[in-house]
Amino acid sequence: MTVSTERQTPRADCTASRDGGITFDLDLRRQEPAKRPELLLRLRGAKGTGGHGDTLRLPLSPLDGGRLRAVLPGTAAPVEGRWDVYVREPGADDDGAVAVEPGIRDVRLLMDRTPETGRIAVRIPYPTADGRLAVRCWIRSPHAEAGPVTFDRGGLTVEGTLYGTRLGDDARVEARLAGAPDRVCRVPVTGEEGTFSFTLPLDRLGTGPVTGQQLWTLWLVPGTGAGEPAGGVRISRILDDVWDRKNSFVYPGRSAGKGARVTPCYSADNDLCVRIEPDPAQSC
Repeated sequence: MTVSTERQTPRADCTASRDGGITFDLDLRRQEPAKRPELLLRLRGAKGTGGHGDTLRLPLSPLDGGRLRAVLPGTAAPVEGRWDVYVREPGADDDGAVAVEPGIRDVRLLMDRTPETGRIAVRIPYPTADGRLAVRCWIRSPHAEAGPVTFDRGGLTVEGTLYGTRLGDDARVEARLAGAPDRVCRVPVTGEEGTFSFTLPLDRLGTGPVTGQQLWTLWLVPGTGAGEPAGGVRISRILDDVWDRKNSFVYPGRSAGKGARVTPCYSADNDLCVRIEPDPAQSC
């Protein structure tokens, strides 16, 4: 009896580079090396496949030992989002592509990045909850990278680094209440040589009765003379190897008075937010 040495489920080792590129090395143990599949990256949640930039196709080239390699260059421009990784066999259509399992992920070069340009391209390979390989992509230009987040004297202070723009004379940060466009808390922002810092007074966020959870998103508005859209720059933290900070970066909360508690937090997209909810300590 002949035992097949071909791997039934494709698995890929990934190496991430500082410029946003990723190398995928697949161990398929192919018995027919002349028939090469291709690697597909599909944008999760896209309505269709193969069009409108929701599918990336990467050729696979042979390596020693029967392995195959595909390269996502740093110059590629996948849109922001989560991209699932598949292998499509020759002759098969896209619907027949097979999901890839994660192998070794070398993401060391993503730590402590200092981008040289205003356009930030971040791609992090990661394992999904159901054991598949995916890539989290961000494209930001300009970008406000969040740093230390601390409570001090009744306020929440955030420091960070600004890429691709500068602060104008009337630069500010806006905390915007999700779902309520008329609820905005504006505070001045300071900084020099690419840095920024601001403090949100807790009592300004906690005004009025807080009967349920509120999520405030944080935006840096560069101001007059900065040459950037008036809508502002989302404050996030993406320049390392963490693809989802929501559950891994947990900050303590602080009472804001009037029965409210304020807690800084990150979204699943690594955007910095402020969560306000009723304070159990003041409900008695």
